[in-house]
Formats: sequence, C-alpha cells, structure tokens
Amino acid sequence: MPDPKRFAGRAAIVTGAARGIGAATAARLAEEGAQVLLADLAPEVMAQAEAIGGVGLRIDLAARGAGEAVVDTALDAFGRLDILVNNAGIGGSKPLLDSDDDLIDRFIDTNLKAVLRLTRAAIPHLARPKGHAPGRIVSVSSTFGIAGYPGTTAYAVAKAGIAQMTRQLAGELAPEGILVNAVAPGVIETAMTMGHLGNDYYRRAVLEPTPLRRAGTPEEVAAVIAFLASDDAAYVAGQVIAVDGGWLAARHPPREAG
Repeated sequence: MPDPKRFAGRAAIVTGAARGIGAATAARLAEEGAQVLLADLAPEVMAQAEAIGGVGLRIDLAARGAGEAVVDTALDAFGRLDILVNNAGIGGSKPLLDSDDDLIDRFIDTNLKAVLRLTRAAIPHLARPKGHAPGRIVSVSSTFGIAGYPGTTAYAVAKAGIAQMTRQLAGELAPEGILVNAVAPGVIETAMTMGHLGNDYYRRAVLEPTPLRRAGTPEEVAAVIAFLASDDAAYVAGQVIAVDGGWLAARHPPREAG
C-alpha cells in the first residue's frame, strides 16, 4: 500500500509523464509525499500535473539543452532534487533494413541521448551530504533491450543502452551516495502497446508466453520504480529489474487444450 510519508520532503523529476508509466509513476510519488515535476512534450502533461498537485513542463526532451532546462525548472520550483525517473520514450520501431536515417536518429535521440543528457544535468544536484537520503536515478529500459525481438532494432538498441548506462553509472555514482537502477517493462497496457496487442504475431510471441498470461498495468511498473526510489532499496544498485510477468525468465506458450 502507498505510504503518504515515504517521500515527504523529497523532490522528483518524471519524464514522459503525460500518460502511461510516467503518469502512473508521478502520481505514485506524489501520493507518497514527493514534490514532482512532470516533463513531457504532450500538452496533456499540464493537466496531469495539476491533477496530482505537481509542476508540469512541456518540453522536447530530445532537444539540445532540454536536460538543463528540466533540472533548472525543478530546482526553481522545489529548491532541491532527490529523484530522477527517466521514462520518456517512443515506440514504433522497424526492421533495420526498413529504418532510414531519420527513424534511427529519432529513436536514438529520444530514447537514449535525451536520457544521457538529462541524467548528466541532474547528477551534480542529486549528490547529498551526510545525513540526507541519497539521490536516486531510475530509468525505464525494456525487455526488448535485454532479449531480442524481431523488427525493433533501433528501439531495442536504445533500450539496451539504458540498461548499460544504469550499470555504468551505478559503479561511478554509488560511492557518492547516488543509487542508479532501472526497470525493464514487458507488455504493459499503454497507448504505445495497444496497437501491438491487436497483432496476432505479437500476442503469440510476447503476450501468450508470459507466465502470468496477461499484460501488466502502468501502476504495477510505477510501484517498482517507487520501491527503487525509496529507502527500502538502500542496498540496490546497478540492477535492471524486469516487470514482465515472468516473460524473460520462463516464457512458454499455453498448453493445448486437452
């Protein structure tokens, strides 16, 4: 159950917060006492921020200078920064032979470079002196960044980069008191995945072999992100936790009836 005091006095940035996993995460952190900056290019981010008592910022996170602008906005609003949740990303990847330069650039710029830039801008402000909760960075990778899936090359490479960034920064920043982790969602019921859920091959390859035999919800991913951002995860660093109903561990199709 959410604890209304778990993040009391802490300030967070959540990107891609207009809908889906980002919106659910921002709402969960706010419900547990955090001040939250919701950043997204979609105009709906402003209404989402108002609904949870947060601060909304419409911004193209892939633009140069966006990382600094997001961090500056959070510092101006809250005077501090404790938690960074890198969630923003795009879907719709294609096989590599069908991926022109613009498509490749779009995925790498939005799903990887924007995360690197924002994280770089946030790090100096996340370090905490002795006696304060350590800074936390939680990023959203994907099961497709861990296991191969046909037709998603640019997306998968970018998400694999997020997983490796997590491991790299965990080693660099843990001695400074900043804990870095990630989640790797599987099939989650979001606007990004709804179109895929109607695809027969996708359902047979990804959804039906999931041991829990269902898609997850944004709130279920948000709960794991909140755990990683909390004091309960004080000895967790460099992990990429799959929130996938068991798909990576033991994917298998349903047995035939009878």
